[in-house]
Amino acid sequence: MVNVIGLGYIGLPTALMMASHGVEVVGTDYNAELVATLNAGHTTFKEEGLDELFAKAVGAGVRFTTEYQVCGTYIVSVPTPYDKVDKKIDPAYVVAACETVLEVAPEGAVLVVESTVSPGTVDRFVRPLLVEAGREDVALVHAPERIIPGNMVGELLRNNRTIGADDPEVGRRVAELYASFCQGEIAVTDVRTAEMTKVVENTFRAVNIAFANELAKVCRVGGMDVREVIRISNKHPRVNILQPGPGVGGHCIPVDPWFLVGDYPETANFIRLALQTNASMPEYVLRRAHEAMAEHGIADPAKVGIYGLTYKEDVDDVRESPTLQMLESVEEHLCGHAVKVYDPWVERDVVPGQVHSMEEFLDGLEVVVVMVGHSQVKGRPEAFGDRILVDPRDVMGDGENVYKL
Repeated sequence: MVNVIGLGYIGLPTALMMASHGVEVVGTDYNAELVATLNAGHTTFKEEGLDELFAKAVGAGVRFTTEYQVCGTYIVSVPTPYDKVDKKIDPAYVVAACETVLEVAPEGAVLVVESTVSPGTVDRFVRPLLVEAGREDVALVHAPERIIPGNMVGELLRNNRTIGADDPEVGRRVAELYASFCQGEIAVTDVRTAEMTKVVENTFRAVNIAFANELAKVCRVGGMDVREVIRISNKHPRVNILQPGPGVGGHCIPVDPWFLVGDYPETANFIRLALQTNASMPEYVLRRAHEAMAEHGIADPAKVGIYGLTYKEDVDDVRESPTLQMLESVEEHLCGHAVKVYDPWVERDVVPGQVHSMEEFLDGLEVVVVMVGHSQVKGRPEAFGDRILVDPRDVMGDGENVYKL
C-alpha cells in the first residue's frame, strides 16, 4: 500500500493516478474539510480530466483520511514555500510530514519526498529526522513532481521522471511504482542530483522568460515589436526564446529558482537578476496601463479593471499569479482604489474588488488590463466592447486601442 501525504495540486492527482493503475492508495491530508469533500465524491479544484480520473480511482478503491497509514511506501507531496526575505526554502511542511511518517512507518519502509526542494534539503532537514528517531532503517527517496496545472493528467502519464535514492535497488523499486502509470523515461540517480535537476529545470525556464521580458522592455524603448523579433529569431535552429508576459506565476517557476539564490547567494547572481526581471513585470504592465489612461485622458481609477486572477489560462490556480503581484502595486499607481477584478475560473472571493460576472465587471470600465488569455476572451477583443485594452500576453490581436508590452 502507498500512503500519499498531502492532497493538493500535486498529491491528489498522483494518488488518483496510482490508484487508477492498480496500486492500493490511501491519501492523507491534515485538512479535514478537504478530506470530507473528497470522501463525498467531489474534487477540490478544477483540472481537465481530473473528475474522470477521480471517478476511476474511487472505483478502484482509493481512500482519503486525515490519518497516516501503516504501510510500505509513503509519498510526501506537501508545499515548499520560500522565505521572501532570505530566499531560502521553508521546509516546515516537509519536516512535519516526515516526522509523522516516522512515527507510524514499519521497519524497512520507503519515504519518498515528492515536494520540490532545494539541493541538499533532504540531507539537511529530512535525514537527521531518521537519525534522531532511530529510524535509519527507513529508505529515503526524492521523486520530484513534473506536471503543470491545465494538463496535469496528461503530463503525469507522459512526462519523464527522476528518482533519487541512496540505494540504487530502492530507486529501481520506486521507479517501478511510478512506472505503473508513467509512460515516460524514468531516470534513477542519487538524491541530491534529483533535487538539483528539478530546480534547474524550472530555473532554465525562468531565465528564458526573463530574457524575453527584458527584450520586451528594450524593444519598447527602441520602437520594435518584440513578438516579431522573437518569432524571426526563433527560426534559427539553435534559438528558442519564450514569450514575454505580465510576470511569472504558479507553484514552480516563480518559487523554485529562488532556492538556488537563497542557498548560493554568492554564486547565483545571474539567476537572481533574471528573477528580479520577472518580478518587475506586473509593475511594468501597470505603467503601460497608466500610459494608456494618460493618452486617452482617463484619470479616474474606477474606470480601470483587471481581467484574470489565475497565473495561466483556463485553470483556477491563483498561486503567485502576476495579477496578485500587480495588486500589491496598485496603491502607488491607482491611488489605493480597489480595482475591479474578474476571472471566470475563480468562483471564490480572493481579492477586494472581485466580481463574478462579465457584465458586472465591464460596467463603468473604459480600460481593461487582460492579464490572462482565458478561452472566454482569447482572440476576441469584442468581448470587451470598445474599451481600451492593455494586453501584456498578446492574446487579443492587433487594434488601435490595444496596448501591448
